[in-house]
Amino acid sequence: MRVPWRDRHGRFLPLKAAVLAAAFIPGAVNAFWWANGDLGGRAVNEVIHATGSWTVRILMISLAITPFARMLSWPRLLTVRRIAGLSALAYGLAHLTLYNLDQNFALGVVVSEIVSRFYLTIGFIALLGLTVLGSTSTDAAIRRMGRWWKRLHRLAYPVAVLAILHYFIQTKANVSEPVFVAGLYVWLMLWRLLPMAWRSGWAVYLPLAAVSAVATAGIEFAWYGVATRINPWRLLAANETIAYGLRPAHVVLLVGLGVAVLMLVRRLVPLWPLRLRGRVGVVASASRPG
Repeated sequence: MRVPWRDRHGRFLPLKAAVLAAAFIPGAVNAFWWANGDLGGRAVNEVIHATGSWTVRILMISLAITPFARMLSWPRLLTVRRIAGLSALAYGLAHLTLYNLDQNFALGVVVSEIVSRFYLTIGFIALLGLTVLGSTSTDAAIRRMGRWWKRLHRLAYPVAVLAILHYFIQTKANVSEPVFVAGLYVWLMLWRLLPMAWRSGWAVYLPLAAVSAVATAGIEFAWYGVATRINPWRLLAANETIAYGLRPAHVVLLVGLGVAVLMLVRRLVPLWPLRLRGRVGVVASASRPG
């Protein structure tokens, strides 16, 4: 069986090995904190939230791999999509397992909770979606399913929406990070709507950053208006200044502007694509959707 850090010819792949090792870090850190008694009296609950948060974060990273591989002319980056997607699934399964542990593995209670609580229902559906995507991420599944494989794996987009919504509800009052993640998701989806010819420029990333930031502020406004008793207009007004600190919309804007600057530098440094471009064989194998 071929291990993830080697190619079909047995050659060591440093990038895949590094990404695989990095995927273990959040889990290892939380396991250390748990074993060391650093998580307080509700350690299991803290780790449940941590694994859920990392599920969403890594899922967003997996969705960001294709845009950055295309923008940076770095096709080798596409080879780590599978690792990222499976890592998100692993943290999601750990999230559900720890929830079962917190309920003393009373499966009847767990099922009842999932059915009766909306945020658990959508979280479970998102995890089922990730499981389907993960179980069909093998080379054999790609060959067997043909063009239907790509269509199936577009489910990653609605699965991400459900995961983010679950993240919002689970986080309750302070939803700054879920709002930020939702803003990044908007950016990633808008990028996918751009015409192919526009993606290699840099100027288009300026309005893309602005629209994503405005959408982020709108998401934050809508959440506080619908789901809390906090005045959403005060939150919206806070986006008009940085006097009280950066809001998620500001951070999304900065990230988007950073991408625009990156693309401008790439355009001004003509040798960049030559340094990042992989072999033709890597391009062909990595161009499969994921």
